[in-house]
Amino acid sequence: MKFIDPKIDFAFKKIFGSENAKDVLISFLESLLGLEGDRRIAELTLLDPFQTPKIRDLKYSILDVKCRDHRGINYIVEMQVQKVSAFLKRIQYNAAKAYASQIERGEDYPRLNQVIAVTIVDFSVWDGFEHCVSRHEMRESVTGQSFLQDILHIFVELPKFEKSLEQLNDILDRWIYFIRYADSLKEIPPQLQAAPFHHAFEMALVANMTADELELYEKAGIAIADARGMVELAKAEGRAEGRAEGIQLGEQRGKLEGRVEALLDLLQDHFGTVPEWVPSRLASADLATLKAWGKRILGAEKIEHVFQ
Repeated sequence: MKFIDPKIDFAFKKIFGSENAKDVLISFLESLLGLEGDRRIAELTLLDPFQTPKIRDLKYSILDVKCRDHRGINYIVEMQVQKVSAFLKRIQYNAAKAYASQIERGEDYPRLNQVIAVTIVDFSVWDGFEHCVSRHEMRESVTGQSFLQDILHIFVELPKFEKSLEQLNDILDRWIYFIRYADSLKEIPPQLQAAPFHHAFEMALVANMTADELELYEKAGIAIADARGMVELAKAEGRAEGRAEGIQLGEQRGKLEGRVEALLDLLQDHFGTVPEWVPSRLASADLATLKAWGKRILGAEKIEHVFQ
């Protein structure tokens, strides 16, 4: 068996954003958001369901979901799995836009629902911690209490998830493992045989894809590979440019050091004892200044006159 890569936005939206696979998305969201009891999802509406013709025209896709829990509280989940330009600013903008676009008139403020922005990335965003799932919300700076919770951000940094199949502890572990490794599996492992996971693997099975879907999936994969290649090329060019600049800087520094040594020898020959402040003064000067000082040595009666 061969499975598509959920880390590609096209594949992610097909697996988690299809109308006939809501059980897959509900299981993932409930485990990620820690929804239990009356906070579990009672109803889920795909605001922008997976549609092959529509996705064909998108550079990247966001999966928007409206959820209602058993308390009757509604909230919106935005899911994104591909890095875009101005990454963090774009994510915050999208979440704020999803929040504001729910109403048109000021008197409708009470109708605003909470927006939870879920971002899944195949690279590390922050180096300050090792856990792969992080929650970001506004908190009062002194008490640390959270009063403004209408826009929350949840990040899943896949490279930070290093658990093996035998180490998976809960449903969320299993979903993150599926997203990170599904495309490398040849069969469904025993740990992922439960109903929602088995259904996700069915949605990800290459053999179940249409010709159109396969074409778009391959193009999406190529686009990502090309983008990464451009990044690596830019890094390589930057390193090469840095080396060239380093060589040039080294040559300039060598000239300066040589000039300083020569000038120090001339000062010693002409004046004998050289004050302690002279070497540091020479070392802090540029090449043009050193040349000017060198011309003054023969006509100077005192060493201080050289540096006037």
